[in-house]
Amino acid sequence: MGRSMEQKRLQILISAVNKDPEELIGSMNLGCDAVIVNQLIGDFDEKIKKDGDQDYIQLFEGFEARVITRREKGVGLSRNTALEASDHELIQFGDDDIVYDDGYVSKVIAEFDAHPEADMLLFNVKAQAGRETYWNEDFAKVNWRNYGRYPAYAICARREALVGSGVKYSLLFGGGAPYMNGEDSLFLHDCLKAGLNIYRTTVAIGKEKQGQSTWFKGYTDKFFFDRGVLYHFLYGRMAVILGFRFLLKNRKEMCSEKGLLKCWELLIDGVKHGSTIS
Repeated sequence: MGRSMEQKRLQILISAVNKDPEELIGSMNLGCDAVIVNQLIGDFDEKIKKDGDQDYIQLFEGFEARVITRREKGVGLSRNTALEASDHELIQFGDDDIVYDDGYVSKVIAEFDAHPEADMLLFNVKAQAGRETYWNEDFAKVNWRNYGRYPAYAICARREALVGSGVKYSLLFGGGAPYMNGEDSLFLHDCLKAGLNIYRTTVAIGKEKQGQSTWFKGYTDKFFFDRGVLYHFLYGRMAVILGFRFLLKNRKEMCSEKGLLKCWELLIDGVKHGSTIS
């Protein structure tokens, strides 16, 4: 039996670490073709008894998952590898801790068909309690004032437009990279800079599993320093001012132990360091 046109339109690009791909497919409730980049870190690769990098096709429920196994780390590297391996009209970024709703594929495709003006759509995915950064209440264009709230798993795009823009994920930020989170904000920043038309939508497609953050270890010196590095790349000359505004707004939560001034000094050091690696 042939594959429907809908099956050929959407492909999810999943960044995973130390996972069994077949189990992952079931736990995420995937309903479309996929590219799974599975990074093996530590001694996990010994458990699956495979030598060298592995690429193969996993069939499931009429769909195909291209599984790419790599002994390397870095979420930006993982997402770029998945994007390079993708070949469908529409792509979405996914993480291994997301569970998708039944019928979500049809919703994603319908939303793109309803909005030909959109190169990229940011969908609602319910985050676990305490980790919420956004929830779209309307359909609207994303701009320089509000792009920084969205995680990768919210992002779906027309592949041709994204690849044509030349935008890729930074290898400096995120899990397995030299500096803490911020890779998604920087990615959307670069997409806006490249002229891609980005819209948010109220359509919900899944939820995040309960679990612990893989990067947040408290408001340490590194947290503020890395935030400064990120702000250099996001805001350039305005990094110090906007960094202070960020700390002032969150001082009760973030700066109660070190004090606002010390946290700002650490952030400034990060901004200065960022200027040396541009």
